Order: sequence, then C-alpha cells, then structure tokens
Amino acid sequence: MTVLTCPDTPGHDLGGTRFTSLATPRRGTTENSVWRVEIDPGTQATPHSLTREEIFVVQEGRARVRIGDYDGEAGPGDAIVVPRGTEFEISNNSDRILRLLCCLPVGGQAVMGGNAFTPPWAE
Repeated sequence: MTVLTCPDTPGHDLGGTRFTSLATPRRGTTENSVWRVEIDPGTQATPHSLTREEIFVVQEGRARVRIGDYDGEAGPGDAIVVPRGTEFEISNNSDRILRLLCCLPVGGQAVMGGNAFTPPWAE
C-alpha cells in the first residue's frame, strides 16, 4: 500500500486536542506512525515523556514548547524534536488552532505517572 487516504474527521478528541491518524500500523505501516494534531487556543498541555524520539512539525499557529529544561516557542515550518525519556509539553500559544504533524516510530509509547502506553492514534 503506498497511498493512505486522509480520514475526513479526527479519530480521537481529548477536549480541545484532536488527533487524526494518517499512517499507522492499523492503517498499514510497519516502521513509523504519523498523525495530525490540532490544539485549540487555551488548551492546557499534558506533561509526559516517550520511550522513543518523537518529532512534531508546526503547520499552523504558534506552539509553546517545554522539553526538559528548555522553554521556547515554535512556528510554522519549525520541527520540535523530543528526545526519548524527556518530559515535555506542547501548548497552543496563539488565538487560533495550532496544527502539527507528528511522527513516532512504531512501538514508541507515551509515559505518564510511570505508566507506559501506546497512544490510540499511533496504533
């Protein structure tokens, strides 16, 4: 399979943050998972870490980024690289929807409160 059609609507909504699975194992990939994230203005970030490196690319809006001790901003075209095992959070730092594209190797998991799990949008 070489072309995966983009779903018409996000598959997961966490109240202010929506995830659209684009290329994931359930959709036929074996090495990487890619999804779109949309974060509404004012939505609070959820601090967590990952078992593998994760990359976000800002498509629209401005992101407030905290990765470990780093605190900064990212705008359209910027890549946010989150090293494995480093707590981070990304929040919307603008008055419009923040859109990001995200890539995580298959098998990568999120870690919250010491518990590791595969986010459903990456399955």
